[in-house]
Amino acid sequence: MVNGKGKVMIYLDDDSLEIRFPELHQNAGVRINFKRTLRLPDNGETYHLPPALGNFPLRHIEDFDLGENEHLKKRGGIILPMFQADALWLDFESINETGEEDYPFAVKIGTGKICAVSGDDWITGLNRDPQDYVVVPDQPWIDGYNVAEDIVKQFVAAPLGQGYTVEEQLKSGTTTGGIQIQVFPMKREFYDKLNKPILVDCFSVADNSLSVTSFDMGIAAGGSMHQEIYKDPYSFNAWDLRQTERCFVTIANAGQWIDYTGEEPPLSPIGAHEYTSAGLPWFKYYGGDQETIDGAKKLGKIKTIKEIKPKSGANFWTDSSPVPNPKVVQLGRREVNIGEW
Repeated sequence: MVNGKGKVMIYLDDDSLEIRFPELHQNAGVRINFKRTLRLPDNGETYHLPPALGNFPLRHIEDFDLGENEHLKKRGGIILPMFQADALWLDFESINETGEEDYPFAVKIGTGKICAVSGDDWITGLNRDPQDYVVVPDQPWIDGYNVAEDIVKQFVAAPLGQGYTVEEQLKSGTTTGGIQIQVFPMKREFYDKLNKPILVDCFSVADNSLSVTSFDMGIAAGGSMHQEIYKDPYSFNAWDLRQTERCFVTIANAGQWIDYTGEEPPLSPIGAHEYTSAGLPWFKYYGGDQETIDGAKKLGKIKTIKEIKPKSGANFWTDSSPVPNPKVVQLGRREVNIGEW
């Protein structure tokens, strides 16, 4: 696929979404995994990072007969299955083939065309103020909506049309559903300086919008967890806004997935209470001296599924048992205890 001035490759590999810019550099690639995880209790507490419980299966959406939803193929991209109230997080991996520095990317994440970092409506481009993207590999993952400094509300699947999803809370009109991903590589000249190393400065913004199509599964806000969204450490001019790739991730509910693909969807994971009671770990990530950004004001006001009265029927959220004395494992760099000599 050609986008802007260079060749871009976007494809699926073993349930991972890979986006590469081979004309920029061998290392100019990022792998995005959609991780199944525990649904956090929504009880006012803020939890540490839940574990990865494998990847959600990903398929090319054009490969299947979608019946009355056939028009969704116009959005392109991929399709994945989620049960109602399933939780997920997005994992980012650099594709490094030379052993040099990992190639940096600015990655935008939207749900229902609402930016999960800034809370603003989706635009095809980058904004620095407020920052509406994460920088990979500095940001190894994102688990939810950026509601406050060091706090996100978990990404949880919910049906559209009942008012649960974040897009339904923040904008009126046609619902979109799904997850939107857009990736911008660092300009080659800036990457070359990283390998010397040197850093530089600059900035610019593009604007466009995707077509809106309704579907019946979107992403809502679940329980809270500790997670920092890191400030872009580079100058804005470092990002190549002319070369970019995007992907629409359609979410099928379990029944639709079976109808479309003939495959069984992965079963919902065990509850957080049962997981912790078995002595299994939660995680705390230490990002060193990286600066963090503030929570988005718009996202700070969103309600969780538990807090919403649906337009019809009863709220599907079930009360979660508290997590008993979780075992927390620290990830990333940590200081060495020098002890007493």
